[in-house]
Amino acid sequence: MAYSYKCSISFGLVYIPVTLHNAVKSNDIGFNMLDKKTMSRVKYKKTCADCGGREVKQEDIVKGYEYEDGKYVIFDDNDFEKIKSKKDKNITIEKFVQSEEVDPIYFDKPYYVVPTGAEKAFAVLLSAMEKESKAAVAKTVFGTKETLILIRAKNGQMLLNTLFFEEEITVNPAKQIAEKGTAAEMKMATAIIDSMTGEFDPSEYKDEYREKVMDAIEKKIAGKEIVSPKEKTGATITDLMEALTKSLEMTKSSKATAKTAALSRSRNIKRNTERKKA
Repeated sequence: MAYSYKCSISFGLVYIPVTLHNAVKSNDIGFNMLDKKTMSRVKYKKTCADCGGREVKQEDIVKGYEYEDGKYVIFDDNDFEKIKSKKDKNITIEKFVQSEEVDPIYFDKPYYVVPTGAEKAFAVLLSAMEKESKAAVAKTVFGTKETLILIRAKNGQMLLNTLFFEEEITVNPAKQIAEKGTAAEMKMATAIIDSMTGEFDPSEYKDEYREKVMDAIEKKIAGKEIVSPKEKTGATITDLMEALTKSLEMTKSSKATAKTAALSRSRNIKRNTERKKA
């Protein structure tokens, strides 16, 4: 479902009205929960805990904060709006930073930023940010939650990512690793990395498992059995140096195969083009 949110970006004394549009979409395959005996849909109902399990309609549900055991203060949407300041309602830029300073672990949801007015101011801010390779750190309140934001400029587009606050990032449970590799092992690992290094092209990557699930669904509909693919099982290698050496060999072989396949595709395209011209 497409989502857009109307707001304004505050830049000093400049206000730029914008809408935020989802930059990603869910590609999940939807499965319904069924009762395996009756094949009927399993539904979830909101019930009142102290009303004998009576179902509660959405319009009768309110938000309550429990300040003492069993005692609540009620908040509705108007209450939340009343406590928002003008700054809270705007995306207020607080500082500019180098994009690479922000660790990707803080990134949450991405949006496209589209101006709905003050387009000249938007264009000036966008161009200046891209020229200086700077990103803007900002804050706003979405719904009932204050949100940290990073605004970026790339290829003539303004992009926005909501960020996690520092206190939301958990401590890495991994312990300090005392083991060290030998010089030969490090050299081999570096060679593998070098042989596998290339530019990131998102179009190269497809959701292959999703395709397998869709294929399995088609087979189920046709009454066919799902059969596990036959996979080669190699011998277990316990020696790190041997594993690295064989990995490098596999990498070089795979790279050569990919290069041959790409060259073949290029030749086929060239032949087809020449045939069409003829």
